[in-house]
Amino acid sequence: QVQLVESGGGLVQAGGSLRLSCAASARTIGSYFMGWGWFRQAPGKEREFVSAISWSGSSTYYVDSVKGRFTISRGNAKNTIYLQMNSLKPEDTAVYYCAADRAGLGSDRTNDYDYWGQGTQVTVSS
Repeated sequence: QVQLVESGGGLVQAGGSLRLSCAASARTIGSYFMGWGWFRQAPGKEREFVSAISWSGSSTYYVDSVKGRFTISRGNAKNTIYLQMNSLKPEDTAVYYCAADRAGLGSDRTNDYDYWGQGTQVTVSS
């Protein structure tokens, strides 16, 4: 069983930056080939896709609202991913979740993911 642990959330002013991290608890061959994604959920709203990356890192995906501001990347150990968030806006406020899929593709659909983190709060003040 792979457990995901997020970190890096917090309170920031609009225009500021945060870097979220997500680490898999077990560095196994399986975790090396996983695809990863970031999702977020604001109060009263459904969980929405933010960004994803394939197992190789060669393919990345973003929701239109964060393109040019957020960057997803994988760590050298391949069992850690990051979400660099720049030019943050109040509408980015949400609980951010990382997820991993054994198929390795990276996806914008929640049902494609096998493992989820517990979430980390990001609050952007205006």
